[in-house]
Amino acid sequence: MSSATGHPASAASSTRRTQALRDGSRDRAVPVMMMAPSDATSTASACAGVMAQLYDVDVRILDKDQIKKDYPIINTDEVIGGILMPGDGAADPSGVTHMLAKAARKEGAQIFEKSPVDEILTKNGKISGVKVNGQEIECEYIVLASGMWSRQIGEKAGVSIPLYPAEHFYIITEPIENLSKTLPVIRDFDNRTYIKEDAGKILVGIFEGNSIPAWDKTNKVPEDFSFGEFQENFEHFEPYLASAIKRFPVLESAGIRKFFSGPESFTPDTNTLLGEVPEVKNFFVCCGLNSIGIGSGGGVGKVTAEWLMTGHINEDIFSYDIKRFQKFHSELGFIKKRITETLGDLYGMHWPFKQHKTSRNIKTLPHHDNLKSFGACFGVSGGYERPMWFALDGEKAEYEYSYNYQSWYPSAEYETNNTVKNVGLFDLTPFSKFEIKSDKAHQELQKICTANIKNEPGKCVYTHMLNPDGGIETDLTVVCVDKNHFRIISSAATRERDKFHINKHLSKNVELKDITDDLCVFGLFGPKSRDLLKTLSEDNFENDQFRFGFAKFITIDGVKIWTQRLSYVGELGYELYVDLKDAKKIYELLIEKGKDFNLSNCGMHAMDIMRMESGFLHWGHDISPEENQYQAGLAFTISNKKDVDFIGKQALEKIKQDKVKTRFSMFTLKESEPGKPLLLHDEPIYDGEKIIGRSTSGNYSFNFKKNLVFGYINNDLSNEELQNKNLFIEVEKRNIQLK
Repeated sequence: MSSATGHPASAASSTRRTQALRDGSRDRAVPVMMMAPSDATSTASACAGVMAQLYDVDVRILDKDQIKKDYPIINTDEVIGGILMPGDGAADPSGVTHMLAKAARKEGAQIFEKSPVDEILTKNGKISGVKVNGQEIECEYIVLASGMWSRQIGEKAGVSIPLYPAEHFYIITEPIENLSKTLPVIRDFDNRTYIKEDAGKILVGIFEGNSIPAWDKTNKVPEDFSFGEFQENFEHFEPYLASAIKRFPVLESAGIRKFFSGPESFTPDTNTLLGEVPEVKNFFVCCGLNSIGIGSGGGVGKVTAEWLMTGHINEDIFSYDIKRFQKFHSELGFIKKRITETLGDLYGMHWPFKQHKTSRNIKTLPHHDNLKSFGACFGVSGGYERPMWFALDGEKAEYEYSYNYQSWYPSAEYETNNTVKNVGLFDLTPFSKFEIKSDKAHQELQKICTANIKNEPGKCVYTHMLNPDGGIETDLTVVCVDKNHFRIISSAATRERDKFHINKHLSKNVELKDITDDLCVFGLFGPKSRDLLKTLSEDNFENDQFRFGFAKFITIDGVKIWTQRLSYVGELGYELYVDLKDAKKIYELLIEKGKDFNLSNCGMHAMDIMRMESGFLHWGHDISPEENQYQAGLAFTISNKKDVDFIGKQALEKIKQDKVKTRFSMFTLKESEPGKPLLLHDEPIYDGEKIIGRSTSGNYSFNFKKNLVFGYINNDLSNEELQNKNLFIEVEKRNIQLK
């Protein structure tokens, strides 16, 4: 196998997060070339080439004539171009494994083969040992790196590990005369094939979009299946072979020496599973490598070792953290269907805003059908089906994917404009919601939050929780519902991760309760939101009785609703927390009464645009453990008043004394049109010819008619000095001026 596989749109971003992935893994230099048979693939390749510049990855854009000149064996008909990574390599998996084992033994490690673990032992929710060949061995930590067996091993220990094997296919031809040993590994994404030289022969493999789950009848990987194979399934493979022959005509006359069909495990999103699991303390995983184990080995090993030593990781690798998933993601009904799609995602188009098609409608809202009737196009957030945008004038509520103008732009324009002028209704139900009730609740929160938490009923406090090095672990709001009764609200995507972090630092006799699925949340935002609520409730909503940053119970049609005066979109607004059983009724009342105030249903694309218009940062894009509050311009969430040694405080004091090397900045493009260009993240920011930073978020504001860019730049220049600099951002190999 080549040292890396994957779509060009993700190749460079994964390089950013684990730059050490290839360390020690390369056996010989073999370039990799990604073919671009279509305009979309060509654009994706250009995006990857731009992104790679941030991390010193040598990526070269080639046109079809250059490809044909350098590699005449390739048929370049219907090819626009490609990107070449000359510094990539190929490795012998067996050789690499024995090399690493030899090095480990030299450092004192012991390796025991043919010693299966019979049982993972725990005590008081913590790893205490393992049972091997009937003998108990005490240990404080384990790392489960058991590949496709990991799910069923974890299941025995009560741990959810979302992966499952699919059947993977490749062929090896008979020897081909004069075949160049320097032929790149060819990744032909549109045809879902990879083609490489293999000891004078050609290997053709596929990552198809309709894969076959392995062991479909038993749903279990046999414990003795090491190095096993499945029966040939040439009928499934043949269409892809035909595409490979078209790209490499020499294959037409080559005999097939080997047809391989074997299992390869995949995760729900084609990203690796790393880190400590939430169910058992000191139980770490390092699995679900999605067919890129050799290429990823150095990086995942490095990250896992650091995680074990420090208990946290100061890099933005949430996309690999196992805690991005919930328990249902490992259930057979979900994972077996999903991997039929995610295997193909390795070579499928990584469209911006792409949504999976399989294993959907796992969690739907009580008013899901209402939303659907209004034209909602759904995406998945925190496991929930959530409106991304609402179709206008009877148009189809379906994505038409593009790397430029987005099909949902007209909807987002209407939704954002109407929220600013009238009132928008946003469904915020997937927000993660936790509660703590205890006499010690306040002091516990003071210990783990950077802001000064108020034990004052109704008070809402925006805050962060840090790791000991000052990295931002969580981004959330703490609300005092009653004396010693607090509610914590955070992002939908970080539910398990945030819960894990909070529990990790709470005292043993203080319980954190997850109430995420108990409440629906409606966001009413816009200048007419207060007037709308006045028609629904007899409670007082005037400024002096309901100030920003406070919350209270209100009553609508006999239903008691906890309401917070907060707004993630920057307009006057309220968040209504409604019991699940009352949600449909309240939604219908809001819609009916909202007609008098020109209320519009609004989706998450509109919310993301408006949070950028307001300068609000998003955890996972703009902030992460890789950044601290001083870099992010969020020092206002650090309390210097409270006399508490909160987690990360000592690190912050050191950071404050030193000048931060990078800082968060906001830009617009001098010339702005929707989708021209499409701004996403990880685009390099230049001062002249020098890269001084990278983007973290991008979107088009229909209210300001500007392309907006968030990012981090070197902290060498003041804002005034930057005004006189030649700043630009590079997108799709084009330089676009910033201001």
